[in-house]
Amino acid sequence: MASLGWARRPERGSQLLTRFMAGLALRLGWRVGSALLYPITAYFFLSSPASRAASRRFLTAALGRRPSWGDLFRHHLTFAATILDRPFLLTGRLSGYDIRVEGLEHVEDRVAAGQGCILLGAHLGSFEVLRALADRGCPVPVRALMYEENAARVNAVLDRLNPGRAAGVIPIGAPAALLRVKEALAAGELVGLLGDRITFGDKVVPVDFLGRPAPMPVGPMVLAAVLGAPVILFSGVHRGGRRYDVRFEPFAERVELGRADRRRADLAAWVQRYARHLEAAARAHPYNWFNFYDFWNDQDGASTAGAADLGRQLPAARGHALRRRRHDTPGRGGRDRHPDGGPVPGPGGP
Repeated sequence: MASLGWARRPERGSQLLTRFMAGLALRLGWRVGSALLYPITAYFFLSSPASRAASRRFLTAALGRRPSWGDLFRHHLTFAATILDRPFLLTGRLSGYDIRVEGLEHVEDRVAAGQGCILLGAHLGSFEVLRALADRGCPVPVRALMYEENAARVNAVLDRLNPGRAAGVIPIGAPAALLRVKEALAAGELVGLLGDRITFGDKVVPVDFLGRPAPMPVGPMVLAAVLGAPVILFSGVHRGGRRYDVRFEPFAERVELGRADRRRADLAAWVQRYARHLEAAARAHPYNWFNFYDFWNDQDGASTAGAADLGRQLPAARGHALRRRRHDTPGRGGRDRHPDGGPVPGPGGP
């Protein structure tokens, strides 16, 4: 059984300290904040043997060699740099930032056609840089399906910096989470989620990742298959300083799952395909990997998506779709059939 070491790990630092650091960076500027990153990162680096061990294990696999202490510190510092950038990105203070975007036409085509889609990422690079791009002129809302309970203090600070942020978040595990995702996609909106961590109640499948078996959640693929939504991969890689590369790449026009005798194998194949994309990105940008727990260890680590929670909500979503179909205009009610032609699965997912 895959564990939830990342989700059970308490937040380090108080909400007051987080607010102080964010306010200090915004008042004194990015350069001062950047200079402070080194002693702050050094403190957490030296006082957290668990994150150092996880970093060493990942970098050994990604780099193909035993990482030096410099590699481990660089890994932690890259993560800290994206944390520093959060208040600037969330408040639209992008002066001095160099954000290069590749593949945006894949998203623009969906938006122009009024078709909602799923933006699937991972804990690799920055999610906030995507939100900053959306705030600068995306014609449709971008929702974030995410697990927030393990970072409530940080999220409270981020919500104060950008009050509109909370309205765009769909919490994983909330009673109406799947329904909200379905309605957003039906309205032509974008729904972003990160598919590399396991949340409470998730179903997982073993995949090959960096040469070793790792548990990954099936939730994102179940979501895409049940709702019939196209999937586009995204990443926001930190390149040092205030430089980011944002990349969008088509993943699937539709996640197709076969009938009962093929469904499990099809689902595993889709998750493995996602893992291959993630593996390539992790090898190309190893210091942007922000899963500081043992990603492969079944006893102490895993993390984001929510297949079981989604599965429990499917009957309600199906009933809502049927009710809307009686009253809504054609094409607005969404599908209520599973992609294999049968009914939407009940509790527990496929």
